[in-house]
Amino acid sequence: MTARLALALTALLAANLCAATAAHADDAPSVPPGTEATASAPVDVDPNDPDLKLPEGATLASPKVLDIKSVVEDQSGDERREDTNTSVKFALQAEVLFGKDSAKLGADAKARIAAIAEEIKKQNATNVRVFGFTDNLGSSAHGDVLSKQRANAVQDVLSQDLNDPDVTFEVRGYGEQFPISSNATEEGRKKNRRVEVSFPRSEG
Repeated sequence: MTARLALALTALLAANLCAATAAHADDAPSVPPGTEATASAPVDVDPNDPDLKLPEGATLASPKVLDIKSVVEDQSGDERREDTNTSVKFALQAEVLFGKDSAKLGADAKARIAAIAEEIKKQNATNVRVFGFTDNLGSSAHGDVLSKQRANAVQDVLSQDLNDPDVTFEVRGYGEQFPISSNATEEGRKKNRRVEVSFPRSEG
């Protein structure tokens, strides 16, 4: 390599290094070319374009109101309330209503059921569902019987509190069917041992 060629390569390398150190990032964030915000519409729309109009005789579909669910659970997890546009559902854990493996209601249970009866009156509901559920411990047949007995006990108190011949009840015991939590832990099983009371919301 000649001295002149070596000198030329050294000068080129030095120029590239200077250019590299001079490069810097913009402080302001950049956007891809052509995506900058503008005040004008990106496309001109002709409001008289026939393709934008409904064909003759066609109608728009009926508006649909989406059902929104609101769930509120008390701090202890003993009681849970679900509200949708069309219904209200209370879920009471079995431990706050009954003794272990029992369908006999305690004093505190009756106060909780009375509060649900007040909500049923407020909603002017005449169709009430009372469903009992258990965890998966013990036999399935025993769970079916116990859950139905517990649902019946809650329905009896509701019926007395409401004292309304126009209210009809659907009472069922589902046993271990339809768990709302895992039966693998005691915490989950506790949630599954419950009685649910549901009824339609008033339209007013």
